Amino acid sequence: MKPEATYTFPPGFMWGTATSAHQVEGQNSNNNWAAWEAEPGHIHQNQKAGNACGWWAGRWREDFDRAADTGQNTHRLSVEWSRIQPTPDRWDEEAIDRYRLMLRGLMERNLMPMVTLHHFTDPLWFVARGGWENPEAPELFAKFVIKIVTALKEYVTLWVTINEPNVYAYGGWLGGGFPPGKNDSALAGKVLYHLLLAHAAAYKVIHKIQPQARVGVAHQYRGFWPARTWMPLDGAAANLLSANFNNAFPQGIAAGKYSFLFKTIKVPEALNTQDYFGLNYYTADTVKFSLLESKSFFNKRYFPPDAIMSETGFLASLPQGMFDALKWAKGYGLPVIITENGVEDSQDTMRPGYLLEHLQQVWKAVGYNWMVKGYFHWSLVDNFEWERGWSQRFGLWELDVETQKRTPRPSSELYAAICRENAFTTQLVEQYAPESFGRMFPV
Repeated sequence: MKPEATYTFPPGFMWGTATSAHQVEGQNSNNNWAAWEAEPGHIHQNQKAGNACGWWAGRWREDFDRAADTGQNTHRLSVEWSRIQPTPDRWDEEAIDRYRLMLRGLMERNLMPMVTLHHFTDPLWFVARGGWENPEAPELFAKFVIKIVTALKEYVTLWVTINEPNVYAYGGWLGGGFPPGKNDSALAGKVLYHLLLAHAAAYKVIHKIQPQARVGVAHQYRGFWPARTWMPLDGAAANLLSANFNNAFPQGIAAGKYSFLFKTIKVPEALNTQDYFGLNYYTADTVKFSLLESKSFFNKRYFPPDAIMSETGFLASLPQGMFDALKWAKGYGLPVIITENGVEDSQDTMRPGYLLEHLQQVWKAVGYNWMVKGYFHWSLVDNFEWERGWSQRFGLWELDVETQKRTPRPSSELYAAICRENAFTTQLVEQYAPESFGRMFPV
């Protein structure tokens, strides 16, 4: 006989979806990603964000309706620095008013806004000054933060200063396919350090403007699992990766010390500049020590051979990694908000199981009385996935890029049921992801 149960989350749990400006707004032409897309060879099939999901033209209204109508109670979006400060000496008040309108739209739909201030994109004038390699970058960012937080404080109290600073630094300065397309570990370390200083400066000015604000970072955690638990070198390789990718930035905040590639710098200004811990988790890697891989710190990374893979092979569904990520985040002693989790799946055959199996791990963490306060699914609607262009579909709603038509995927109905009930049930698993039932509820 199959088990029957309801897995309930705490009252007031945040259920939402996450988006970012460049990926959904469209008509962005004044930032580093627009310039990167214009150069052939950087983006999958030379695709461009173009009109994206049409939010800048007003289609945010229908997408916010979708979020509200399906039981979500919050939404995470970002503001585009290059729109707000198109040149060093000019603020675009019309763009700011448009963001005010969007945030009012969220509140009118009873969706609490969570606003990200930096989500991978930089104004061209900022890039021309050296971008995040420039020691003046934190101060320039802080001026932008003062302007936009002052303008939006009526609508927002929950802020993300920087999205995935580790991914941004690795992507742009360690050969990850992001602009500026460099591969220099020393520069990557410098960029991550400047991002840490920028976060600290932003935290302080936000609290000066809005003392009641909750401010954090969306940290990406990637699991690194030793291939052979009996082999110390595999464990050392996994620990080295985790220390530099996962730990460098949050440890800079927790300890006031920034350590990257065996170099440590005291950063007292960053100490305790976080009110909650934002956690992005997607997948994990198996790590094996290899003398042949000198360019990647003598390790070889791959997905477990028995893992369920996403359609382009970009992600493996490894829900245990979600529990590991939450345990890691809990160690920082702050309330945790899962600011991103999701999978690319144009056919929506993998997403239901991925969603439910990962939420089971979240529920397990909540059951241990860990301070997990919310979950944001990536993403509401298919959007432009950076160097991967339109080749990956993460949305609960399918987007036809040419016509802008939205079509709900079955996962949108599944997520709606979870959001409305603040729970998932064995019946939902059986209905939407029967292949997951045995893994979730082994007899």
